[in-house]
Amino acid sequence: MIRELLKVVEGVETSDGAGVKLRRIIGGPELNMFDPFLLFDEFGSDNPDDYMAGFPAHPHRGFETVTYMLNGKFKHKDSSGNEGILTDGSVQWMTAGRGVIHSEMPEKTDGLARGFQLWLNLPKNLKMIDPAYNDIHPDDIPCVLIKQGEVKVISGIFNGVEGPGRPHTGMFYFDIKLNAGGFIEFPVDDLWNTFIYVYSGSANIENRRVYKGQLGLFKDSGMIKFSAEDSSNLRCVVIGGEPLNEPVARGGPFVMNTKAEIMKAFSDYQEGVLTK
Repeated sequence: MIRELLKVVEGVETSDGAGVKLRRIIGGPELNMFDPFLLFDEFGSDNPDDYMAGFPAHPHRGFETVTYMLNGKFKHKDSSGNEGILTDGSVQWMTAGRGVIHSEMPEKTDGLARGFQLWLNLPKNLKMIDPAYNDIHPDDIPCVLIKQGEVKVISGIFNGVEGPGRPHTGMFYFDIKLNAGGFIEFPVDDLWNTFIYVYSGSANIENRRVYKGQLGLFKDSGMIKFSAEDSSNLRCVVIGGEPLNEPVARGGPFVMNTKAEIMKAFSDYQEGVLTK
């Protein structure tokens, strides 16, 4: 059985950090979350004024962030002493756990800065684990060649090849390129929530289209199968995860299970003990 589309989401144009322009697809008014995914943003511009202000130092608790750079450079620094440079094709996998304060600031380069940020929820029993950081170099992300394209395996397993991302819950993250007219098919565990985001071309899924800048939510059983239009190549990310099915309480940069835990996160931050 092939998974059908449940819904197509447009997202909204907004800004975050110190004024970085972006498209928010998960975490906005149309789609608040898609368990275990709390947020999914695409940022991208060839105008430095749209992103140079970056994301100055800010706190997090209770989840993981996965930042995937298609183009451009961002410098990361956090309160745990981690520091690194995100370059073309690299990934920053940060586990906020009990608390981290970090910044993501662009390094000015010619041309386009473009990428994605995903917020992945942590289960209740792991929300207060030690923070961690994994800077994944593009050469460490395997690329699996298929008959009609290629799949970069950022996390999870595709055709027996495992990606370097190490989530604390069941999930996968693939960057897929299909040549014009090509198709792909692969299994996903039943009951996992899975979505496709198209960033070039358009995808044909059971005679429905997902166009550039749109996110398609799949139903929760069956194989994933889609194709590229005959007239153009397709570039997309396909991301899936096992739902946590736990209460979610949000408070800006903090995601916990109860309102009381959110208030505690704010007081810990204000008292300077968030990261201790």
